[in-house]
Amino acid sequence: MNVLLIGSGGREHALAWKIAASPVLGTLYCAPGNPGIAEEATCIDMDITDHKAIVAFCAEAEISLVVVGPEAPLVEGLVDDLQAAGIPAFGPTAAAAQLEGSKGFTKDLCARFNIPTGAYMRFNNAPKAKAYAREMGAPIVIKADGLAAGKGVTVARTLNEAFAAIEDCFEGAFGEAGAEVVVEEFLEGEEASFFCLCDGTNALPLTTAQDHKCVGDGDTGANTGGMGAYSPAPVMTDELVQRTMDEIINPTLKGMAEMGAPFTGVLYAGLMITRKGPELIEYNVRFGDPECQVMMMRLKDDILMLMKAATDGLLWTMSARWRDEAALCVVMAAKGYPGSYRKGTVIDNLEAANALHDVEIFHAGTARNGDKIVANGGRVLGVTALGTTVGQAHQQAYMAVDLIDWDDGFCRRDIGWRAIKREEQ
Repeated sequence: MNVLLIGSGGREHALAWKIAASPVLGTLYCAPGNPGIAEEATCIDMDITDHKAIVAFCAEAEISLVVVGPEAPLVEGLVDDLQAAGIPAFGPTAAAAQLEGSKGFTKDLCARFNIPTGAYMRFNNAPKAKAYAREMGAPIVIKADGLAAGKGVTVARTLNEAFAAIEDCFEGAFGEAGAEVVVEEFLEGEEASFFCLCDGTNALPLTTAQDHKCVGDGDTGANTGGMGAYSPAPVMTDELVQRTMDEIINPTLKGMAEMGAPFTGVLYAGLMITRKGPELIEYNVRFGDPECQVMMMRLKDDILMLMKAATDGLLWTMSARWRDEAALCVVMAAKGYPGSYRKGTVIDNLEAANALHDVEIFHAGTARNGDKIVANGGRVLGVTALGTTVGQAHQQAYMAVDLIDWDDGFCRRDIGWRAIKREEQ
């Protein structure tokens, strides 16, 4: 079967790497792709916002399945347009993608179907949002309602921080995404990421991971799209996984179907493990980045067949098996990220780093300039390794990081610290 993968980031490189190993794959295409993906797929220079061009390409290349990587095309209805043209696509419709496209929509869904989450209110003006924040007290969480590339959430430790975050949203810091703001209770606990494949009716649990959002060591500094991740997340015990399925995932699937927007694709629950148990922070409707990188390293089964089963409504026939080893991903970013940063700086010695045992380097924001790989984004590489423990995966990943010659890059040095601390006890 011929497959078209949509996207150009580290998540898409990890998916391309895993899809390329499928025995049922014919030709793998990727639009627009990146230099790392080009090692696994035929990259197509195509504007992924041009849905008509994508549909036309699928007909010409006899595409059997389109896999949509990023959230924006899902929220913008690419799956709807592909389905209307009779082209199977892995991912939710625009109506179902509201679970990520609107934080307010998700909070309302939780309220309606009794899904555990923090108390909240939605606002379309600053004075009322500030009044609610003042009533709730700090710490408190301020969220731009729409898509903001992982940067629209502020965990405000003081009311002044909360007021500043509210003003940023309504003054256009996140564009249309900040036209409405969700102000919600701060949940105390440890975060974890939980993933399921869904076919509209059934959910197949995948695995757990833990992401590091803050830019600096010790979980300090500004929020980013993710500076690293590891899998599995020790905080997610078998009991907590079952509770997450019973109390969060299954009620969500049932609720979305009841609302006329059955969910198909990847459901990624950002959880806070509180004293009461798992509570939903937010949903994403695609694989996480960099969580996808560690998941694909650990997945034993054929991701293409799993995605096809989800698309065809046949998940009940499938299972997913995972390697016992841990996987850990260190994101190398351009200096200045998540603020302003330079593009075009040369990255050397990738081949030597990638040659290390059980290491894969996934390209996120790279481009090719002649025979050189150059930085072309904020998060640029996902250096990913396997190990018998998180600590060993950490050592192997940083060994690869230290071989890479890129003066303009930086990374956190403590990815996986929570799990490593547990392992040392």
